[in-house]
Amino acid sequence: MSQALITAAQTARQHAYAPYSHFAVGAAVLSADGRIFTGCNIENASYGLSMCAERNAVFAAVAAGVTSLAAVAVIGDTAKAISPCGACRQVLSEFCAADTPVYLTNLHGDTVQTTVGALLPGAFLKGDLS
Repeated sequence: MSQALITAAQTARQHAYAPYSHFAVGAAVLSADGRIFTGCNIENASYGLSMCAERNAVFAAVAAGVTSLAAVAVIGDTAKAISPCGACRQVLSEFCAADTPVYLTNLHGDTVQTTVGALLPGAFLKGDLS
C-alpha cells in the first residue's frame, strides 16, 4: 500500500499551483477503509494564504467524512526525502495516531519511513484541552 500512496502523492504533485516558489509538493493520506485522498500545495500572491499539500490532503479526507487516517505519503523535488512543515505535523497529529506510518520521499526515489509521533513528539492534542 505504501507504493500506491506514494504514486497518488506523485500524481497530486503534478497539480500543484506554485508560481512563486516553483516548489511543487504532493501528498496522499489513507483512510482506515482503504480510500486515498490527495492534495497539492497551492500558493497565493498573498503568501500567508498559501496551503501545503499535506493539509490539503487531510482536509479533503475530512470533507469526505474521514477523521482517522491510517498512513501518509509526501513527495517533493528535494535532494533528500522531503519533510513536512510544523503546521502540517500538527494537523497530522490531530487525525493520525502517533504510530501512523508516514512515507517521505523525493523524485529520485529516496524514501524514509517514519511515524506521525516521530515527526512531532509532544504534540498538542485534543485531550490537552480538558
